[in-house]
Amino acid sequence: MSSLTPPILLVDGYNIIGAWSELKSLRDHDLESARYRLVDLMINYTASKGYQTQVVFDAHFQATPKVRETPTDYLSVYYTAFGETADTYIEKFCAQNSRQGKMVQHHLIVATSDRAQQLTVSGYGAQWRSAEQLAHDLTLSKRKTKTKQRSRQKTQGRFLFNALDPKAQKQLSKLRHGL
Repeated sequence: MSSLTPPILLVDGYNIIGAWSELKSLRDHDLESARYRLVDLMINYTASKGYQTQVVFDAHFQATPKVRETPTDYLSVYYTAFGETADTYIEKFCAQNSRQGKMVQHHLIVATSDRAQQLTVSGYGAQWRSAEQLAHDLTLSKRKTKTKQRSRQKTQGRFLFNALDPKAQKQLSKLRHGL
């Protein structure tokens, strides 16, 4: 794996929503809210991990064309075209990367608890994570981020001056001393 190419994480959106209790209860009342919540959770996670993430939702019986949204530089959301499932999209993506030799360049991970899907993507050289593993990784990532934020806050002290970057501190000191 090249250090210049970030790992790619493909997330089977509805599979994850159906597996995570928080998202499942949201889905039962409002499917769109469940999708937004999953995307929101993935934005923070992928930014902290440095992944290029694609959350894939199938057309869900809607006669719609495929759509791609890009909420951040690290995350894209795909809604497949009518008749194409998220599984099909993910399998095609893995197959194309495998045929083009990109598996050597890209570390490809598929998040799904669908056992057949796990076996298929493994056959193309991708790794997989179950919904439970992804939830666990997400929780660990949140904890690490909170710990880093707390340690930064403690070292900055109680004055606003300490929260400024060194260049700004230097300029402020010059102003204070009339230089």
